[in-house]
Amino acid sequence: MMGIFQNQKSTKNDEEEQRGFGENGMVASAVREATEVGAEVLKQGGNAMDALVAVQFALSVVEIFNTGIGANGFIIYYDNNKKETKIISGHSKAPSAVKKDMFIQKDGSVVPYFQRSTHPTAVAVPGIMKAMDTALKEFGTMPLDRLIEPAVQLAEKGFRVNWQWDQAIEILKVRMGEEAKAFFIPEGIPRVEGEWVTNEDLAKTLRILQKEGIRAIYEGEIGDAIVDTLQKMGGIMTKEDLSNYQVKIENPVTGSYKGYDLAAPPPPSAGGVTLIQILKILEGFKLEQYEISSWEKYYLLAETMRLAFSDKLAYMTDPAFEDIPEKGLLDPEYIKKRQKMIDWISRNADIDCGNPWEYQGESKSKGEVKAFKTGGETTHFTAVDKWGNVAACTSSIEHVMGSGIMVPGCGFLLNNDLTDFYPEPGHINSIEANKFPVSTKTPTIIYRDGKPFMTLGSPGGPTIIASVAQTLINIIDYHMDLKDAIEEPRIYNSTGPFIWWEEGMKEDAKIKLEDMGFEFLERAKPIGNVQAILIDQDQGRLFGAADSSRPGAAIGL
Repeated sequence: MMGIFQNQKSTKNDEEEQRGFGENGMVASAVREATEVGAEVLKQGGNAMDALVAVQFALSVVEIFNTGIGANGFIIYYDNNKKETKIISGHSKAPSAVKKDMFIQKDGSVVPYFQRSTHPTAVAVPGIMKAMDTALKEFGTMPLDRLIEPAVQLAEKGFRVNWQWDQAIEILKVRMGEEAKAFFIPEGIPRVEGEWVTNEDLAKTLRILQKEGIRAIYEGEIGDAIVDTLQKMGGIMTKEDLSNYQVKIENPVTGSYKGYDLAAPPPPSAGGVTLIQILKILEGFKLEQYEISSWEKYYLLAETMRLAFSDKLAYMTDPAFEDIPEKGLLDPEYIKKRQKMIDWISRNADIDCGNPWEYQGESKSKGEVKAFKTGGETTHFTAVDKWGNVAACTSSIEHVMGSGIMVPGCGFLLNNDLTDFYPEPGHINSIEANKFPVSTKTPTIIYRDGKPFMTLGSPGGPTIIASVAQTLINIIDYHMDLKDAIEEPRIYNSTGPFIWWEEGMKEDAKIKLEDMGFEFLERAKPIGNVQAILIDQDQGRLFGAADSSRPGAAIGL
């Protein structure tokens, strides 16, 4: 373990914004201004949860197209005083008026993704704000209005548009409703990098939350505005859907990898179970014996992802609606059986979901793998305080720009989370009233000898789990510097032959995998955006890093 910390590049004078070194706290997020807000909260004596809440509100302003008032998310929190880890679930939920065939056209075909994802019927009951409020009351130390204030200042006084805004507006302007266009493309002119932008409507909304609390979203005037907006456009959400929404504080899914323990969200997030399954399959192959850029490493990753993601698609759902074979999926004998599917000869065309029910003593039928299109972006942020508490959150409005529907006079976008359901009836993850769709959000804490060693997470829709797994093995197996571990080229492969890849993957590894039956997307593309903090318990040092695929920062105290 000492080798890992000895390899960290850590000087207090490090000028790279995306690296951080500290002894009394650390914050990392995908946007510099939000990280600064969280770091300031820690300086003022707040704890990790206080900082996390402040960062969420700041991101609601400066990364408005990925998160905000209308978002969902999962929070993971380690309480160092109690030595316990909890998940605070603010995942989105289907409204009560949802119909099982709502995404099916009269001719029996599925409504095209763009059409269903930008329609008001795609909007789920948002949970992140209630989750933040619940988490703050349970684990925080500062009042909510104080933690909202930095976001108010950003919205009222403004900030400079970064390059991420440029990309989001240019590529996704087609998804915007009229209200969103008026904000992102005022008078037909897109906002560009360097432009100073304010959001007076959002500032007004945040002021209401400061005065009335989060209840204003679920029981008050902001909730009224959400429901009125959707129903005027043909949506189905009601005020009762908002007022009935409940946040869960629950235990995480736990597992181990090469002497390290980890905790992550349970279903309806597939993140925890699938991450652990990937790591347990890899654990049998001594990954560290292969060069980090070798075809062998990438081959193992690709086939392992195919095994784990086929099980995810077949068995993950809302546990209130269907049983999930969590025990069977992680059973050592089941893992061994899955490992045998990796033959080192080629891409194994026979890879499918297994039957984990057999490994927990139940005679249920094997599941069915059905892939479908979902959104691809989210945001992740994390904080560690001087008392040893750890907080991390992955939050999202699903697709970039969400549904494209901005609530008039309120300044925030609504999600399109119902597209996380399989669109046709009869599948384990098919849409139903009051059901949670399957998520891949994976805010994770790693432990060594019972103490936090690392926290990390990523956006990226279906690629989230792959990004978290690869960053983790880069640290544990290859003892890399944290920033280098994040920047090391990643791949993503679901159930088919196509591999997504990042710039920097060596050509000879790609050629070898192509010879083995894999196919690659024509162009490299960023996969995920990992934010992470490494914790040296012995020396009392913190190392933070933000992924260069967004304009993020890590700031230590």
